[in-house]
Amino acid sequence: AAVKWFISSLNGSFSSRVPKGEWEKKPFNPILGEQFICSWDDGTHIVCEQVSHHPPVSGFFIENKEAGIIINGHDGQKTRFSGTQMLVDQVGYCTLKLTQRGETYLFTLPSLSVNGIWYAAPYVELYGNSYIQSSSGYYASIEYTTKGWISGELHHFKATVTHESLNTPTVIEGQWTGKSTIIKNNGSAEPFLDLTTMEKPVPKVAAVAEQGELESRRVWHKVAEALKIGDYMTASNEKSAIENAQRALRKERAEKNETWYPKYFASKTGDAIFGDLREKILAKSDSKFVDTMGAESGWLYKDFETLASK
Repeated sequence: AAVKWFISSLNGSFSSRVPKGEWEKKPFNPILGEQFICSWDDGTHIVCEQVSHHPPVSGFFIENKEAGIIINGHDGQKTRFSGTQMLVDQVGYCTLKLTQRGETYLFTLPSLSVNGIWYAAPYVELYGNSYIQSSSGYYASIEYTTKGWISGELHHFKATVTHESLNTPTVIEGQWTGKSTIIKNNGSAEPFLDLTTMEKPVPKVAAVAEQGELESRRVWHKVAEALKIGDYMTASNEKSAIENAQRALRKERAEKNETWYPKYFASKTGDAIFGDLREKILAKSDSKFVDTMGAESGWLYKDFETLASK
């Protein structure tokens, strides 16, 4: 179930958000403390906050009380160019806690490559590896590959799941944007997940006028409205106004020797966030493992420990 959720979340984050026939757009550069808050009809709600600007890092928290699910994590980026690709290493982690089962899962994040930049048709592909470690002992290694010049397919992944109770590894393989299969005990492949038949639920977001001053759609409202009607001069001017205001705030804090703190997240030690799950991943991973979790510290939702103990 953890692998199924993770693969569907990758699809929702990097594929299904782009309308069919369109390409990736350059996102707004979040300001320090910027927030995005929404919910869904099933009782799930999410809180995101830009907890750092240099380097850029976003904290996120998701909860569904009835289902007993709490998700916490942070995501930063290290970007570089290689040939015609922009490569992005996602620096951070994600934890999933099942409060009704007393289980916790730690996920590492895959790297991204943005292709098609030079012919103005950018799209995201995943590459490298990510890992999942459960407090119940289950471990998964996921490898992401893409179509080569001769063979292969776009958006391909292969997950290998192990546990002391399994005689042989369970293998899950397919596209993180489409269909995948599962093989247990060296048997025949069976359907695992079909993302092509699943509809993405529509989030409920407060009207701009009802949002806080740091909520994303309010911060960037004038810029977004100008872009919609093709008024690029106004969009540029409004964007500059936001950036200049941020520079003035940084200067003011520096002059007063003030330290800025996020509203929803707090910096915690790696041990407080990962427990022993990170060390278990390190012990089981191979030479392909790139540790982007960070052992020293991370960002945790301020009420996480209270909610997780209920």
